[in-house]
Amino acid sequence: MSKRHALNHAQAQMLWNPQQDETVLWQGKPDALVLARTAFRARIVAGYFLALTALALVFGGGTGAIFMLLAGLATLAILHGLAYLSARTTTYLLTDRRVILHIGMAIEKTINLPLRQIGAAHLSEKGGGYGEIALEPAAEHTLGYALLWPHARPWRYARPQPMLRAVPAAASVAEKLAGAVAAHQPIERSAVPGKTPQPARPRGGDAPVEGALA
Repeated sequence: MSKRHALNHAQAQMLWNPQQDETVLWQGKPDALVLARTAFRARIVAGYFLALTALALVFGGGTGAIFMLLAGLATLAILHGLAYLSARTTTYLLTDRRVILHIGMAIEKTINLPLRQIGAAHLSEKGGGYGEIALEPAAEHTLGYALLWPHARPWRYARPQPMLRAVPAAASVAEKLAGAVAAHQPIERSAVPGKTPQPARPRGGDAPVEGALA
């Protein structure tokens, strides 16, 4: 486990922004509506409150049904508001050296993941060309699930995996990522149509770096 050290301004700028000799291959943001559906489970919540409204209408009358309906609308408004805020404050960058995630609704954070430390990439398509790309680090890291959320692969608490959420043209982005990582080492790819996964060969090097700007 690597130790954390305080970064001066020059070091922070080098870690958190592409350098002059670094090529940006792709830059994007999550789609707010897709993010609400996938990360914040808006459709599941909507179905839950619709079921409660129906039960209240059958067994409790109109007053209870109206209350449940209004509660559901308020909850969905909150979830969509959080999704919009998350999408607005998020920027994903892929360069020829690393993946950079600028994230944080309350406190700005930047995750710096060197390409040679990505052991596998997992694409999950969400319809309409949108998708999620989970990045599986090849080495131990200090990234916490709470730090990454909602930009974390679900249910991976012991070894959290950064995830590019609600990305448009996700299959194309996954191909660019695979090509960039392959320039450093073979990468295991899953769920990318027409491609056969290759075994990853982790190599030593820098571990993922996290920083925060208050």
